[in-house]
Amino acid sequence: MRLVVLFAGALALSGCFGDGAAVEEQMNEVQAPTAIESAMLDSAAGWNEGDMDRFLAIYADSPETSFVGSGGLLRGVAAMEERYREAYDWSQADPAERGVLSFETEDVRMLGPDHVLYIGRYILTYPDDREPATGFTSLVFEDVDGEWKIIADHSS
Repeated sequence: MRLVVLFAGALALSGCFGDGAAVEEQMNEVQAPTAIESAMLDSAAGWNEGDMDRFLAIYADSPETSFVGSGGLLRGVAAMEERYREAYDWSQADPAERGVLSFETEDVRMLGPDHVLYIGRYILTYPDDREPATGFTSLVFEDVDGEWKIIADHSS
């Protein structure tokens, strides 16, 4: 009799939660924004410490990964690294010339079970009297082996 009650309880619970894919999707909806916020903070910390590898670790290591900015379309992390090295002073850890990077999140939403759209503002502040450089960024993240990685970046 106990076995019948346990089986009935398990069936009732499975009806509440749906199939495994639906449960995983619901978990991603809850966990993805937090994981992405954490990844964004870590990437900014890499920038602020002069650690290019840490800054770029948020991007998917794929030739299709794209970046669109004022200079046009780039593909692949190597091209992005070249762009950042040419545009900003990475010769030392002090971010005085590079600026101190931070992000303000505007929106994070699921595009499907493995993709998220992040919309935010990037802010580069400087220790001298220069005005902060700021703009919007739209990022498409993909769940790559359990880690949220940027596959498309449009920053202006």
